[in-house]
Amino acid sequence: MKTTKQTTNFLLVGVGGQGILLAADVIALVGLESGLDVKKSEVHGMAQRGGSVNSHVRWGERVF
Repeated sequence: MKTTKQTTNFLLVGVGGQGILLAADVIALVGLESGLDVKKSEVHGMAQRGGSVNSHVRWGERVF
C-alpha cells in the first residue's frame, strides 16, 4: 500500500448482526499490517437486539 501523510477516516454504521464490528476490525488490521498508526472506536449498546452499531476507524502516519 502506498502511504501518504493524509489521514483516512472510516465510519461504519448499521444494526446488530450485520458484521459492522468485524468489518471495522478487518479495516483496522489492514492499516496496522501496512505500517500505519490506527485508532478504532466502537459504540454497540443494544447491538444484540437489533440496535444501532457505530464504529470509527482512523489511520495515517500519525493519528490521534
